[in-house]
Amino acid sequence: MRRAEIVLEGPGADVVAGALRPEAGRDVPKARVAVAGRRGRVSIRIDAEDTGALRAAVNSYLRWSDVAMRVREQVSR
Repeated sequence: MRRAEIVLEGPGADVVAGALRPEAGRDVPKARVAVAGRRGRVSIRIDAEDTGALRAAVNSYLRWSDVAMRVREQVSR
């Protein structure tokens, strides 16, 4: 089993946590994801069967986090 933990901190962390929580409940091939957040901080823990699945899940969650932050920035303008 492979594991990665991504921790994001800052004013947009709450938005990222809210955006990613529904995705964490869905089945990702060969991986399990948990999203935990508290004020100003979000932690994304990914457990995967192999390195390829871990890489794919990490890339997806980082990309979705980036999209959530960009949307937040646009809405805040």
